[in-house]
Amino acid sequence: MKNNILEITHLSKNYQDNKGEIEAIKDISLEVGNNEFIVIVGPSGCGKSTLLSILANLDKKSGGNIKFSKENIKIGYMLQKDCLFPWLNILNNCLLGLKIKGKVSNEDRNYVLKLLDTYGLSEFKYKFPNSLSGGMRQRVG
Repeated sequence: MKNNILEITHLSKNYQDNKGEIEAIKDISLEVGNNEFIVIVGPSGCGKSTLLSILANLDKKSGGNIKFSKENIKIGYMLQKDCLFPWLNILNNCLLGLKIKGKVSNEDRNYVLKLLDTYGLSEFKYKFPNSLSGGMRQRVG
């Protein structure tokens, strides 16, 4: 893996529906080098989200190979629609993953508060998602 953090070869993904098989991704190959920034661009329905879901282990591939340079790598990405819970304030939405794992410490809470400040959201920490703009909701997500 010549300094690549990710290598994808001949990746494919097929879905089944009541009309038969749908080919969502066909024969994608790419390499991502260390410290490289890539952008995936294409029209609606071309497989961008499917590719990201496969890389984040949210969906299974139908064929091909995916190799990461490290074991147990964690990948996350922001979905098109934020998934904030409307009944939780912004701070509690941000802490939710840690709360579910039972791992909220004062250090974690302070780190989240610092991140909210970094992203210009500190004054909204006790507001609810419906009071934020779409861009602000994306930053919270």
